[in-house]
Amino acid sequence: MSATPTVTLSNLPSVIGLPLGPSSWIEVDQGRIDAFAEVTEDRQWIHIDVPRAVGSHFGGTIAHGYLTLALLSAFIDEMFAVTGVRMAVNYGLNRVRFPAPVPAGARLRARGRVASVTSVENGTQAVIEVEVEAGGIGKPVCVAEMVVRGGIGKPVCVAEMVVRYLADVSPTDG
Repeated sequence: MSATPTVTLSNLPSVIGLPLGPSSWIEVDQGRIDAFAEVTEDRQWIHIDVPRAVGSHFGGTIAHGYLTLALLSAFIDEMFAVTGVRMAVNYGLNRVRFPAPVPAGARLRARGRVASVTSVENGTQAVIEVEVEAGGIGKPVCVAEMVVRGGIGKPVCVAEMVVRYLADVSPTDG
């Protein structure tokens, strides 16, 4: 893909409905699937047991749906950038579907569009519709509405909240 298109935060509504992407391809090989299985402790055989999975109706191992979902941020970061934002956070998802499995070794890429932009406390919220495709598969492997919040004011900082919580529950020296 060529240079990442950029838009200022104040002009973000101007891109509503415009096509974004496609992103570059990302390979989802067995090593990536195995690593994701370890990190998430989701070691279902269809993801990691190659000999057993060959005998399944999939014909081999498949990636976790959540692995595909976890790649959305990488795809979005490549499809467009918003300047004038102090920080942006993944606020959640409105809708997610996995219409087709991702076989080990597949290459994925995404296309999307900004569906909406609204003002929220301390910033802006954007809903981005994303469709992930795998090379050679005739239908999407993931369709999602990703909700992102960015602000120019005081950021929502989960790490700061965790530090405060740990300070409250940690034993003291006294």
